Amino acid sequence: MSMQGKTVIITGATSGIGEVAAIRLAEQGARIVFTARDNARADETSAKLKRANAKADHAVHMADLSRLSEMKRIGAELAREPQIDVLVNNAGALFNKRQETEDGLEMTFALNHMAYFVITNLLLGKLKTGARIVTVASNAHRGAQLNFDDLQSQRGYTGFPVYSKSKLCNILFNRELARRIAGSGVTANALHPGFVATRFGDNSGGLMRTVLKVAKPIGAISPEDGAKTIIYLASSPQVAGVSGEYFYESKPTTPTAEARNDEDARRLWEMSEQIAGLS
Repeated sequence: MSMQGKTVIITGATSGIGEVAAIRLAEQGARIVFTARDNARADETSAKLKRANAKADHAVHMADLSRLSEMKRIGAELAREPQIDVLVNNAGALFNKRQETEDGLEMTFALNHMAYFVITNLLLGKLKTGARIVTVASNAHRGAQLNFDDLQSQRGYTGFPVYSKSKLCNILFNRELARRIAGSGVTANALHPGFVATRFGDNSGGLMRTVLKVAKPIGAISPEDGAKTIIYLASSPQVAGVSGEYFYESKPTTPTAEARNDEDARRLWEMSEQIAGLS
């Protein structure tokens, strides 16, 4: 699978599956453009990308993707790329305690869903036939239901259930996105990477941090294995033209009934547009 001459944008590529995917795609010949929050980690990832593909002019954009203004700024900056062949929506986190952004949004919803939604929408006009959008979701969506009267989880906040809802948002977003871009030649697919041993959840605090610390050495897969489906969807000719699907271990799988609800997908899209001030 050659990615020679292609540009791949990845949000959140300074650790875990995002960084592994970036490096492996660079090794296939891709030029990687990624977002980061931490300057030191960004420099480390940039150095790894240079070693993986020294000929490509890789680039990093620093941003806090929990803020609408930053999502829009980064979206505008990325839209200046002469070509975009793959967009990987990957940045995300789990928060044990409820936090609000400067926009008054619950942090998990802002970072895990709205950043995907805003950046993708701002880049759609640059994506040509053959381009791919890859959205990292999770089987954590199983058991989650959206309450459209409380999308910001103001009532009864608990970290993991709120995270689960954000992953349900990812799959519904991908479903509606695929419907809207059908016939354009651009594809959109979501995936479950598996339970991966990464930094994910390390800063969540409380009981969740303890649970993850115990569980990761027992049942987690490596970041290398967790990144495989991202790499597959970004580069494999076998999924050229496939859109609107949910993958696990590089194979289509079926998400929950809640994640296949077209009315909820449409409603989430419209409410996200209103929140972001996009049309």
